[in-house]
Amino acid sequence: MGVVANAGIMALACMFVGVLPLTVGIVYAIWPNEQRLMLTRTLSLATVFAAVAGVTVGLINELRFIGRSETVTFSPQVMIGLAESLVPLFIGFGCLTVAWLCVTLGLWRRP
Repeated sequence: MGVVANAGIMALACMFVGVLPLTVGIVYAIWPNEQRLMLTRTLSLATVFAAVAGVTVGLINELRFIGRSETVTFSPQVMIGLAESLVPLFIGFGCLTVAWLCVTLGLWRRP
């Protein structure tokens, strides 16, 4: 949880977007209908864009840090920052994976 505790407001917002299709996917698995399926599709697209934006912001911040430092070396601090910039991507696509598995379950249950 240390990585999420150190996340900025943009990273947290990008990770929160991934929870939305996950929630709708779970609801769809329980009560499948066409409206929830369409909502899952559009929220999935928003999650992909949010995850890419979260990684981009993390990389921008890391490049700014490297540009302001005295030496241009990949120190452990830079490596940790680069690793942390990938967290929104991991969270977003992880949530999408579970959401679409729930959609698959809902499609299987549908009459």
